[in-house]
Amino acid sequence: MKLALQLNVIDPKIGGVMIMGDRGTGKSTTIRAIADLLPEIEIVKDDPFNSHKSDLELMGNEVKMAIQNNKNLETELIKIPMVDLPLGATEDRVCGTIDIEKALTEGIKAFEPGLLAKANRGLLYVDEVNLLDDHLVDILLDSAASGWNTVEREGISIRHPARFVLVGSGNPEEGELRPQLLDRFGMHAEIRTVKDPVLRVKVVEERTSFDQTPMVWIENYEAEQQNLRDKIIAAQNLLPKVDMDYELRIKISEVCSQLDVDGLRGDIVTNRAAKAHAAYNGRDKVSIEDIQAIITLCLRHRLRKDPLESIDSGDKVGKIFNEVFEMEE
Repeated sequence: MKLALQLNVIDPKIGGVMIMGDRGTGKSTTIRAIADLLPEIEIVKDDPFNSHKSDLELMGNEVKMAIQNNKNLETELIKIPMVDLPLGATEDRVCGTIDIEKALTEGIKAFEPGLLAKANRGLLYVDEVNLLDDHLVDILLDSAASGWNTVEREGISIRHPARFVLVGSGNPEEGELRPQLLDRFGMHAEIRTVKDPVLRVKVVEERTSFDQTPMVWIENYEAEQQNLRDKIIAAQNLLPKVDMDYELRIKISEVCSQLDVDGLRGDIVTNRAAKAHAAYNGRDKVSIEDIQAIITLCLRHRLRKDPLESIDSGDKVGKIFNEVFEMEE
């Protein structure tokens, strides 16, 4: 789960993570904790879309116009945004809507940005995503895939950048997502309750320690947190230089073919995740070990053809991987 989240921060184009697991296994806690590892980003000051000052793909129309008119833009550094999407959110709250107050008081049509605008260049987290309305999940996945959100309201058409890492979590007992929606998540992690009593006691002790003296607990782990931050930033910088041999790309596609994965998303995501994993470990060349570490996360949720089937535990993916890559089990 932690690896999937970190790789998505290194390369948001992987397409997000779906985390399913038992109740009380720390899914939400881990996802919210990833926000502390995220580096700061530079945005145009007071811009509702967290616009980048030079990348056209990450800036709103107002910033583009200002740049074309050679205006000086003031910037500021902020923590990468982590936006929570509540289960009861409406489509208007998610996508944005017309500012009725301005329309009535000033007689102008103005756009009021939604959660997708706030999440641009950050993370959007949906707890219990399997209980969210399907049409809202569709909107989120479309925006995450294209990097843009288009709103058509009252004769106004607004298009703004919405490039974010989509993270969903849920309990499989409450129902699964449809296979078509599951396929749109880049990675799928499955969490099980820890059975080892020693490890369970350690988790309880750490939690108790945090509850009693949170600041002391945070200070104790600050050095480790900073090391992880530095590692993620170094990986982001190294990622464009990472290369993968043609033979390895062929074998990845052979695994997808033998598993009868629909479409090419599985191939694309596995390639991206393997490169991100190599960058995370400070290498500029992808190895078989990189692919082995991520292939189950990338493919296990793409094997379901029937909504009534359960998601593969990873054994099937692992078996085919060993056969294709000629690894000993």
